[in-house]
Amino acid sequence: MQWERLTQQLGQILGAEFKLGRIPVTEWNEAAEEGKSGKSRYIGSRVHFFLMKESGQVQTIAVEKSVLTPSEKQLVELTVEAYRVQEKRGAATAHSEDERKSQLIRSWISQQLEQGITDAELPESLASTFALYAQKIPLLVYGDYSDQRKAVFQDLKKLLESFFDCEIVLIPLLDKEWLILGPESLLQEGGEGEEETAEDTLASLGLALHEMLATEWMGECHIAVDYPLLPSKSLLGSVVKLREAMTLGRTYHVSDNIHMPWKLQLEKLLHPIGDEARQLFLERVLKRVDLFKDTETVTTLEQFIALDCSVSETAKKLFIHRNTLLYRLDKFKQETGLDVRTFHHALLVHMALLLYKVTKRT
Repeated sequence: MQWERLTQQLGQILGAEFKLGRIPVTEWNEAAEEGKSGKSRYIGSRVHFFLMKESGQVQTIAVEKSVLTPSEKQLVELTVEAYRVQEKRGAATAHSEDERKSQLIRSWISQQLEQGITDAELPESLASTFALYAQKIPLLVYGDYSDQRKAVFQDLKKLLESFFDCEIVLIPLLDKEWLILGPESLLQEGGEGEEETAEDTLASLGLALHEMLATEWMGECHIAVDYPLLPSKSLLGSVVKLREAMTLGRTYHVSDNIHMPWKLQLEKLLHPIGDEARQLFLERVLKRVDLFKDTETVTTLEQFIALDCSVSETAKKLFIHRNTLLYRLDKFKQETGLDVRTFHHALLVHMALLLYKVTKRT
């Protein structure tokens, strides 16, 4: 429904100037008449008629209150409400059709993977349903909500389109797993920082989406994000890749919520190693595996390696004096024979830390 058309029609019928506007939700609530919960508010010299609430604001049609009689005001309220109901029905129908088409793609993906196929192209009949012939940014969302709670397709799609401020494709893969395909233009919109790389922008996009979903959807969730792809050609392979990134990220980096394949290459290499081989590696490299039970030691080593073995940056990050950090590193060297200030030993310790995280949970 085009609210502009309704605004023009009301102006023509009542001979007054109606305008579309937006006001903060707080201001709308403060203007409520005592004991009433109507769809209009007097704010300043104008009367505002409620259209919809979105992103902390209320969209309204407004007119000078002096030009309407009480009966005309009531008539406008009824007219606007009738248009709102009509729009809701139209939107529900559109979302229902989107969900039906998404379920067809979901079924095809499931069938291919059950047969062990991971590189098939999307059939033309499915690719054409959402015109999946342009580059899209793929994001896989896994909700950590209770099994008793049920996410609704229409609600999530509306929330996502409001967040991205554009149309997206939403495909429910499993009960708590959703695939989002956003336009590639999101990369340009997010890349306003100085020399921000595509990886930085995608990471920022994932972080912002996580923050929004954690507060406005169903609580905590995990997100895997990858480079833009052509869905008609690579959708199936992308699902496999994103699921792998989700598994690796949740296995080796349990405190992280954003998982990106390009940051998980070493984890992918180590993941197939069996329990016995992992334990043997830890014992040979560390000599004292029990050192990793000390939280301070593990945190120090992880931060030092994550910050490219920079003493000054790590000390800053840990809020400790440089000499304190050096003392901890020297102590670790005395107990294991490994000096993480050298590349070779830092790599061995990095691998050991990753393998230990899996070993201690098995």
